[in-house]
Amino acid sequence: MSHQTTVTVLGTGIMGAAMARNLVRAGHPVRAWNRTRAKAEPLAADGVTVTDTPAEAVRDADVVLTMLYDGPSALEVLREAAPALRPGAAWVQSTTAGLTAVGDLAAFAREHGLVFFDAPVLGTRQPAEAGQLTVLAAGPAAHRDTVAPVFDAVGARTVWTGEDGGAGSATRLKLVANSWVLAATAATGEVLALAQALDVDPAAFFGLIEGGPLDMGYLRAKAGMILDGRLTPPQFAVDTAAKDARLIVEAGRAGGVRLDVAAASAERLERAAAQGHADEDMAAAYFASFDEKPSA
Repeated sequence: MSHQTTVTVLGTGIMGAAMARNLVRAGHPVRAWNRTRAKAEPLAADGVTVTDTPAEAVRDADVVLTMLYDGPSALEVLREAAPALRPGAAWVQSTTAGLTAVGDLAAFAREHGLVFFDAPVLGTRQPAEAGQLTVLAAGPAAHRDTVAPVFDAVGARTVWTGEDGGAGSATRLKLVANSWVLAATAATGEVLALAQALDVDPAAFFGLIEGGPLDMGYLRAKAGMILDGRLTPPQFAVDTAAKDARLIVEAGRAGGVRLDVAAASAERLERAAAQGHADEDMAAAYFASFDEKPSA
């Protein structure tokens, strides 16, 4: 390639690790950091340079990509990295951070001379590993050429939502999309729980809706994970989904709307986490329908 973009990935969980690997495959020099270094170490075999500190990771980077748990976590890590940040570098903030946090992150970027891109992604483990995420991005057109190679490496499509990353237009779209994902996941778990309670074979339900407007590939995929016990490794973990559900409820409240389904989804996910399913796929919210784990 004619130009190699030096990229730092801060946060190498399910999504961050996959994104780092795809950036290396695209020919970019990549440095990565994770709070628990052992989780980042496997990336070294793929050609990623694993560092001990955020500051070491971001030194001389053209693009700094954050994929951390939430907005406060991203801000904390960037503060640790601040002494080594290069003014003029692009900060691609891909954490689902919530609307309030995005403003805080953009303010930090301005203070340190960074070009801020609000760029959450739509997709889970499988599309992340395949480089098939959808990137929802907002940021200045004059600097998009810098981040375009990064988005092309991790995603199949980039949807631009605005010029000002700090305005949170990409995050707003992500929250709307996630509200649908979480509602569909909760409904999947409940339909299977009700089928069990009423002694209905789930296959009868799927046969009933097959090929019609109520049928849905996502429903079948999540139901299959529950029925087959394939909840690890997670595509999207219960704990993270619960955090996103709370962000959606807060965003709705700030906008003057009550989101009862999102609130109930958050409660179900938190209950499933308390039952020991925090690190399983969010489909494990199914177990929140039972006081005890149902028998196979």
